Amino acid sequence: MNKIYAKLIVSLIFISILMASNMRAQVNLSRHTVLSDKSTQIEYLSGTDKDNTVDWEFFVSDGMNSGKWTTIGVPSCWELQGFGHYNYGQDDEDKRHQEHALYKHQFAVPKNWKNKDVKIVFEGVMTDAEVKINGKLAGEIHQGAFYEFKYTITDLLTYGANNLLEVKVNKVSSNETINFAERKADFWVFGGIYRPVYLQVSPKENINRVAIDAKADGEIIADVFMESKKGDQIKLALFDLKGNKLQDIQTKLIRKEKTMWRFSAKANDIKSWNPELPTLYSLQIELFDKNNELLHQVKQRIGFRTVEVLEGDGVYVNGVRIKFKGVNRHSFYPESGRTCSKELSIEHVKMMKDMNMNAVRMSHYPPDVHFLEVCDSLGLFVIDELCTWHSPHLDTKVGRKLVKELVVRDVNHPSILIWANGNETGWNKELDDDYAKWDIQNREVIHPWNIFRKTNTMHYPSFHIFAYDTYAKDKIYFPTEFLHGLYDGGHGAGLEDYWKMMWNIPIAAGGFLWDFADEAVVRTDKNGMLDTDGNHAADGIVGPYGEKEASYFTIKEVWSPIYIEDRYIRESFTGKFRVENRYHFTNLDQCKMIAQWVKFDGPNASVQCSILEESMVKLPHLEVGEKGSFTVELPRNWKNADVLNLKAVDQHGMEIFTWTYPIQTPKQFNESKINYTGSGALVTETKDEEIKVKAKGIEFLFSEKTGLLLEVKKGDQLIPFSNGPIILGHKDKIEKLTLTSLKDRVEISVVFEKTDKSPNWASHKEYSSDLIKWTVYPNGLLDLKVEIKGKKIVKDYKGITFSFPEQEVAGMKWFGDGPYRVWRNRMKGTKLQVWENDYNNTITGESGFVYPEFKGFFSSLYWAKVKGKNSNGFTVYCKSKHTFLRMLTPENPSGDPKGRLSPKFPDGDISFVKNIPGIGTKFQECDSMGPHGNSENYLGNDDEPIVIELTFEF
Repeated sequence: MNKIYAKLIVSLIFISILMASNMRAQVNLSRHTVLSDKSTQIEYLSGTDKDNTVDWEFFVSDGMNSGKWTTIGVPSCWELQGFGHYNYGQDDEDKRHQEHALYKHQFAVPKNWKNKDVKIVFEGVMTDAEVKINGKLAGEIHQGAFYEFKYTITDLLTYGANNLLEVKVNKVSSNETINFAERKADFWVFGGIYRPVYLQVSPKENINRVAIDAKADGEIIADVFMESKKGDQIKLALFDLKGNKLQDIQTKLIRKEKTMWRFSAKANDIKSWNPELPTLYSLQIELFDKNNELLHQVKQRIGFRTVEVLEGDGVYVNGVRIKFKGVNRHSFYPESGRTCSKELSIEHVKMMKDMNMNAVRMSHYPPDVHFLEVCDSLGLFVIDELCTWHSPHLDTKVGRKLVKELVVRDVNHPSILIWANGNETGWNKELDDDYAKWDIQNREVIHPWNIFRKTNTMHYPSFHIFAYDTYAKDKIYFPTEFLHGLYDGGHGAGLEDYWKMMWNIPIAAGGFLWDFADEAVVRTDKNGMLDTDGNHAADGIVGPYGEKEASYFTIKEVWSPIYIEDRYIRESFTGKFRVENRYHFTNLDQCKMIAQWVKFDGPNASVQCSILEESMVKLPHLEVGEKGSFTVELPRNWKNADVLNLKAVDQHGMEIFTWTYPIQTPKQFNESKINYTGSGALVTETKDEEIKVKAKGIEFLFSEKTGLLLEVKKGDQLIPFSNGPIILGHKDKIEKLTLTSLKDRVEISVVFEKTDKSPNWASHKEYSSDLIKWTVYPNGLLDLKVEIKGKKIVKDYKGITFSFPEQEVAGMKWFGDGPYRVWRNRMKGTKLQVWENDYNNTITGESGFVYPEFKGFFSSLYWAKVKGKNSNGFTVYCKSKHTFLRMLTPENPSGDPKGRLSPKFPDGDISFVKNIPGIGTKFQECDSMGPHGNSENYLGNDDEPIVIELTFEF
């Protein structure tokens, strides 16, 4: 028996070696998509995506690893594989490279394919592609990087033998208008066979393609294009996506041409497609001969939905006027360039859906097929775009070919609502009517950033666009790019103001943020560095690998389909919240909401909360667009909670958003956290214009002239917290400084001279003094109270600041809004709880890519524990409402010459302020972005001073 096993093992080893020796020439059967003999078979010659490639022979003419035959994984962009040269679309002419590459690949063709129709399909090649099979041209050279093209190669193949595929790829097109359209644009430009290549094997008598218009009421119009002389009839059947047959569909022939038949049909009891419930079906189309013999069978995934763009009114889907909550997206991954994967598409669409988006614009070219498939299945509206960028536009001859390739490939996706004929003046107007030639659904065509036909899609509008009172006020307005997201600007910053107008103006149809992800490419020629080409490609809501920036969560809240009016919980709170259903297709009662009454501990305890009570909230039955209210049941001990959390979940079980509402004020919360008890001597000494106070091993040094804290020592350890409180923007002179030593405390009070606090127009004048008061307790606690006279309108900061060297900071734990920093025009998206961040020096979109950023402004401070690198940190308790903690100063990005994305920070390092600045965009000052971006703060006329009360623990 052992001898038999040994012989068997030897035989298996021999067979394995024999198989391996023929691997490159043989078709890998595990990669076949084999259906019945009457179906179409797909045979991949390349890999399927960035994570699954197949080595082909490769030669590149210039640049990295050039001038020699080697191998390269296909599909891929050759620069990312260490070949050729990198270029960004806005590089100077003398820096643009024009290498070409040669590819070779052998593949086996079975004998039984001889009576089949065989096509070779390229999903995308940059840029000009010359294809040969066994040394013969497969067809004319294809031009255009982002379009699927195919050749019928039935007569070029050798059956039952190996065949040779050769492809010459010119990175730069011989058609200069294509170079202007695709390669002189504001994005990375690559070279290579970057999307899959496969053989499409069909019966000789076959359906070449289908174009389907499936309406929300079940009505179907279908164009069936065929290569058949024997075809006599078509039969339709509808299946679910699990393969279950739902119904046969009777057809009516409308038009019959030599290669195309048009049918009408009606499906019964169907569910319509929309992004909130994206129901899909599989439509089976069968071609029969006159003897009722099946010739060919294809299946097309469809969704039933009706799209109307009604002039002077809006964009309607299934009879509902919709608002686009959209973003622009490049097909891109740092390590593979334009070569992507379905897994990446799913990841991106899930993030968009998580941000409560419902739309995506293809920028600025058609995406991978799998991305559109994911938009169909997970639910996003799509604007699909022809790649032309600025002027000059594509010439008409090649443009017409590319429009056809775009529409023919993508026509059946229910997610696509609109075609974009290029971008920002790049359109060739002679192509505008070509889309309808190939689109059975006759979708609307737009010119992104222009007024065209029924729409106005002007880019990067200032806030006052929403007056919308020009000669084009009857055009449906939706900016196909707005709130440019360079570095930390735009996106969430300004969105609350813009969306309020977009939602409430009837003819506004939403908009598309620029853009989804930072296009930072891995430079194989620069030791793997991530390169955004300066300020050209650092525009994302997420980082190059999907790292979530702060705007991600701002967008998630602002675009929540459950809109809850801002609410402040006080003694009179009844549990009632006003709500609006901002879904387009979903009743509010299909969502769930959970209320949690929670408590948090102090700085030395866990970051976790304890839940006092939890209950389900009954959401009202509100139709689309309706307003109403819901009530959170108040438990008996609700006033003992610190925070109320309201978590909303959609019908698919996904979180919509979690809102947090403070119940305790900072003063109330910290009463139980600050312990003033403890005995010990208080020693005070005044010498050399300095006041030294000792308490429980801690030594405080104050200036006798200004009252500023100069130094803190704990034993022999220096705590480098000093030089404060400096009152920001303060010019009043000190009137007096008082030192008072009491049994249980030492007080140092600084009173400034009285100055006028009354408005300019007041007939009488009122005067008041600003105040700084320190209190040192025997147990080493240090209290600070600062009173600053209020002012009706403020442009500078109102608050106080201290010094603490950045190089000494290791991290921070705090109770307040987080975990991300805020700007005045990006306050939404945070949650009130205990957070903990390690120090980082991320420059948003430029370097580091560690989020949340450590440095910046943090709202609703209750307490913060600043961690020092040498056990030299401290804890501060804030007792004043609506106080921002300023933690250090972020480094300004290098590509912001106009300072729109680099707000001015206060002097010092750690500050406590009552107002903060907004942030702009690449193209806009924040003052032009709405009320929250304005540099003026209207505080109002207040009889009482602004008070900041803090307790320090060292």
